[in-house]
Amino acid sequence: MNNGSWADQWDTAEPLPKPDKKKNGGSAAAKYGKKVGEGLGKTKAVATSGVNKVKEGTCVGFQWIKDKCKKTKN
Repeated sequence: MNNGSWADQWDTAEPLPKPDKKKNGGSAAAKYGKKVGEGLGKTKAVATSGVNKVKEGTCVGFQWIKDKCKKTKN
């Protein structure tokens, strides 16, 4: 018996030829690449502002906890 897989045993068709790569697709790639780059810039700005809000909220929260601890000790 052959050591091939089940599919290899029953598949007698010739493998499909690989499609040729088109060389004229550079303009579309440049066009969409620019749009994707702009989108990533916007995403980065939104993420940065979100991180700053979380950072600020965390600082306020820790300060509140510190103030509560100081009140109970005094």
